[in-house]
Amino acid sequence: MANIRDVADSAGVSVATVSRTLQQPERVSLKTRNRVMAAVDAVGYKPNLMAVKFRSGKTHNLVVLVPTVANVFFARVISGMQEAAAELGYSILLANTLGNPDTEAQYAKMVSTSQADGLIQLRAQIPLDDSLMNDNGLLPMVNACEVIDCGKYPVVTLDNRAAAKAMTRHLIEFGHTRIAMIKGPDSSPLTQDRLLGYKDALREANLPFNENLLFPGDFTLQAGYKAGADIAKIDEKLRPTAVFCENDETAIGTIQAFKQVGMRVPDDISVAGFDDIAFSAFCDPPLTTIAQPAEEFGRTAVTLLVDVLNGKTRKAPKVIMPFELITRQSTGPVKTM
Repeated sequence: MANIRDVADSAGVSVATVSRTLQQPERVSLKTRNRVMAAVDAVGYKPNLMAVKFRSGKTHNLVVLVPTVANVFFARVISGMQEAAAELGYSILLANTLGNPDTEAQYAKMVSTSQADGLIQLRAQIPLDDSLMNDNGLLPMVNACEVIDCGKYPVVTLDNRAAAKAMTRHLIEFGHTRIAMIKGPDSSPLTQDRLLGYKDALREANLPFNENLLFPGDFTLQAGYKAGADIAKIDEKLRPTAVFCENDETAIGTIQAFKQVGMRVPDDISVAGFDDIAFSAFCDPPLTTIAQPAEEFGRTAVTLLVDVLNGKTRKAPKVIMPFELITRQSTGPVKTM
């Protein structure tokens, strides 16, 4: 039966390097880690992973709390997490919480019971529980995507206000003055920041803010369809000439509602989204949207959390990811009567 020295000889490294790779992979370069793991496979070495975890005091598991795995944007974020975690020698334990605080707290307890080393939360809710705190009174946690910017935890976010302002300005530049917004949940910081950006652009263009042009939503296709149907019923003289949806799934549902009553996008009404999910470029018409680097959100969150676990982070950093306005065929000049 192969042993650890056989692995070291095959990889051309020391026994200590093999041991470090198995126990603390984040402390070994990716090149060396790949060489050692290839040697493990080549000689057929079967390390006692439970013993490795016991000696290191780490599980190399990271819990990720996801409000819903059905959301396409979150799926891309998770993909980036898995890539980064694998490179750093960690595994991802995914919890589809449906935004339930009790469920979040249940999975967060895996950290305090040594079933996981740290936590990534993808919504603006800290699963507070005194039993989960470390000596600093904090969870080993990173908050990403929808965040609470309290300064206690590392966050990975987007300047949603600036992004929404850029999209609203794009519609104004096409001559639109009656611009509707289909929001996300009112409790979401994303909704609040994107609404502020929408108002910023209106104010800079000396356009009045009209509460009647705001429509409720929850980031789903169904909510977009319902809001679109409601907008289509408005008298044409009062109807908005453009709709800014707070995510792409909402926008795609809205376009479908307009199509079913014979409204043409963008000839009769422009529609814009947010996220640039894969479907956005292939819907009819292709969707104008705000692109944000979903996979990089995930990679950055994992990297920050591993830094926290290794004591490399003395204060809670705030990483703001870039955005890009993607113009496609769903937006155009305001229709002249």
